[in-house]
Amino acid sequence: MANFYTDIPELKYHLNNPMMQRICELKERGYEDKDKFDYAPQDYADAIDSYDKVLEITGEITGEIIAPNAEGVDEEGPHCANGRVEYASGTKQNLDAMVKAGLNGMTMPRRFGGLNFPITPYTMCAEIVAAADAGFGNIWSLQDCIETLYEFGNEDQHSRFIPRICAGETMSMDLTEPDAGSDLQSVMLKATYDEANNCWRLNGVKRFITNGDADLHLVLARSEEGTKDGRGLSMFIYDKRDGGVNVRRIENKLGIHGSPTCELVYKNAKCELCGDRKLGLIKYVMALMNGARLGIAAQSVGLSQAAYNEGLAYAKDRKQFGKAIIEFPAVYDMLAIMKAKLDAGRALLYQTSRYVDIYKALDDIARERKLTPEERQEQKKYAKLADSFTPLAKGMNSEYANQNAYDSIQIHGGSGFMLEYACQRIYRDARITSIYEGTTQLQTVAAIRYVTNGSYAATLRDYELIPCSEEMQPLLDRVKEMTNKFEACTNAVKESGNQELLDFVARRLYEMAAVCVMSHLLIQDATKAPEMFAKSALVYVNYAESEIEKHFNFIRKFKAEELESYRK
Repeated sequence: MANFYTDIPELKYHLNNPMMQRICELKERGYEDKDKFDYAPQDYADAIDSYDKVLEITGEITGEIIAPNAEGVDEEGPHCANGRVEYASGTKQNLDAMVKAGLNGMTMPRRFGGLNFPITPYTMCAEIVAAADAGFGNIWSLQDCIETLYEFGNEDQHSRFIPRICAGETMSMDLTEPDAGSDLQSVMLKATYDEANNCWRLNGVKRFITNGDADLHLVLARSEEGTKDGRGLSMFIYDKRDGGVNVRRIENKLGIHGSPTCELVYKNAKCELCGDRKLGLIKYVMALMNGARLGIAAQSVGLSQAAYNEGLAYAKDRKQFGKAIIEFPAVYDMLAIMKAKLDAGRALLYQTSRYVDIYKALDDIARERKLTPEERQEQKKYAKLADSFTPLAKGMNSEYANQNAYDSIQIHGGSGFMLEYACQRIYRDARITSIYEGTTQLQTVAAIRYVTNGSYAATLRDYELIPCSEEMQPLLDRVKEMTNKFEACTNAVKESGNQELLDFVARRLYEMAAVCVMSHLLIQDATKAPEMFAKSALVYVNYAESEIEKHFNFIRKFKAEELESYRK
């Protein structure tokens, strides 16, 4: 049977990145748990071996249970009756297998029943699961909401809620409302304090809530009477055991059918405050969303992998004009670009997750003791890198997932339009990735300050100093020129002093930065493992260079007065 981890050697390559040594040292606090828990690693080699074994188990469950269930789950979907959700039968089997394997609360400390994994191997598990069934990936990977509760909740909340997630209970984040989609400052779900019962109560409606009938919910609600902006919002923990929330309906969606997307009605639902009042959106949701965006980047890479697998298998098998269609340039060109986008996007995903790992681990240590000056500098450096790379990883990988899914159907020809082939499900599932947890347009908004303040350019110049192989040097020289054009465009737009012009071309500048970053990462990977990445590095730099030229020509030739022609 297929193993969705061991069948993809690129995953083990990224698991063994040199940065993991520092990540493990920080996450394990110098391996202090080795005398307290028999499953805690003794040293770095033991930690990596532990991650590898858990990834192999995840890959096995995914190949033997989740993937075979995917088509049935897509067809059956979840059901809603009497205000509750019942998962599809295949989803129940999937959850049971993952819980029995102990694959919940993966990043949580061992004292709560977790595995104390860094974000990077957990993100690999999320990618693996999504490659088989992106809808189920939504349900299982929402366990990472517990990161926010762990970061901002108190010790009592930690002791009551985290062990339940580690034991297999599910989570959701209840943010969106009928009149508050991307504009979360407009959230109006009302939170009032119940003096008589010493608790908070929630009243109102939430919409488009993924896995909305979960056991534990993190809820954004308006706690400050008379406010209308983000400063009046707080974060709350709702426990399904307390009742008061019903599922009005499950949305009938284009894709990710196994994942119930719910409209929820809160009727005097008991809940408790997480963290401090008035910081719900300003601080806590931002942290929650960054984690979610990394999760969607992983889901997108999984879907890209699945789309590539389906396209490649069909191209090898399908014969036309006396030979397999993979032998035709029009087809192998598509497949080569699909693989290059997959490898580039995955490199960006795991570079981002490693940045997140270091700053998150140092944040956690800072709650236990004062950081040294060197640690504070390290924390600041990687927090900035994580914040700048997350919108690139989410936005670009979700776009690549859509593009690869589109090309996979195209390779299938007429057969790809038939429901018998998995490529159509992958296509439908991929479409949401560039929409939820912040559209690609919103990822551009999050990233553009790092374009204008020179952060991306500085990172690219740092990457230029990393030695590469002789074979990769010509590609590196081309990427340096790509970066020159990116900087020239950025400077030209900044010098115009026209904010509307900057907003108009922001997506193009964002993509220029992203393809330069991914080109560098692939060159670094191809230097270390040419047998795995050299072909993709060449193909991707060819592709990226053409993207740079396209955007460079548009931006340099565009005149501010032409904006009027675009307004309707």
